[in-house]
Amino acid sequence: MPQPTRPFIPVAADALTQGVAATPMAFVQAILQAYALRDLSAASALELAQIAPDDVHRPSARITAAQMEALSGAAMRELDDEALGWFERPLPWGSHGMLARASLSAPTLGVALKRWCRHHGLLTTRVRLGLSEHEGEATLAIDDLGITPGLQEFCIVSVMRNIHGLASWFIDSRIPVLGVTFPFAQPDHAEAYGVLFDGPAVFGAERATLRFDARYLALPVQRDEAAMVQMLQRALPLQVRPYRRDRLLVQRVRQVLANQPLAAHNADDLAAVLHTSARTLHRQLRDEGASLQALKDEVRRQRAIELLQRTQRPIKQVAQAVGFVNEKSFIRAFKAWTGRSPGEWRSH
Repeated sequence: MPQPTRPFIPVAADALTQGVAATPMAFVQAILQAYALRDLSAASALELAQIAPDDVHRPSARITAAQMEALSGAAMRELDDEALGWFERPLPWGSHGMLARASLSAPTLGVALKRWCRHHGLLTTRVRLGLSEHEGEATLAIDDLGITPGLQEFCIVSVMRNIHGLASWFIDSRIPVLGVTFPFAQPDHAEAYGVLFDGPAVFGAERATLRFDARYLALPVQRDEAAMVQMLQRALPLQVRPYRRDRLLVQRVRQVLANQPLAAHNADDLAAVLHTSARTLHRQLRDEGASLQALKDEVRRQRAIELLQRTQRPIKQVAQAVGFVNEKSFIRAFKAWTGRSPGEWRSH
């Protein structure tokens, strides 16, 4: 018998542990539509999830992640459909576990995601998944080829969260989202998307896409069969638990400091560029055995030496180019790094 599993359900990021009611009722309504398509009653699933029937029709109502997990789990079992009515045929219990196992032996995340996209096409013709790479960004695209009417939003958001959550799990790392687009109009509950995805969301686009730094594609898959068995027993926390570790964070910080020195003058500015908070940035760097100040010094020192050796720019311009607000502070810092002043280094 297949190991019990379920796809990652779109719920608010910290709601599972905090009990915050942040999941839109529109997603509950979509699950009830799946029941209606089968002429079945969702009463027992609603009762199990402790969702009052009267609340289902209140657009402003919200439920917790635990309630969404209970509702979706009951629905998938009762309907024997892990896709909850989105596609031309049900996806039997264990379908997503099968896809995950088919990608487990991939050497890198890029290969794993390409396998997932290809194999997903064997389950349904209603959506097409694809992975592309361009100018340092990776894009996961979901094309709507005939999703069940009325279920487009819930389907696309769920599939997108599913593959992003699994990708993070494969490499045991946060994968910050640079941006998402959706082919449907902005919903009344659009504020929930700021929690569902940490990058900006655009509605009314030509297709659904999720963008992230392409360097994550080269990271090796970290998981084995034992970890897969454990994960498949309860997949939802993979989606609602924010990964603390970002295996490319140090590289990403170095890149921003080198390419956008003025935009990354302080921790708050740098965190904004990286779509996080200054507190989270400091904590994650500490987890990786690094510090923001040390990385700043490293990047600035390297850039300053390069400019002093290869150009004849005045010291003041070099200071500005590496992110210092004035020449005196640059000279003081450079002397602390190298034991010499910038002028002495250039003439040596």
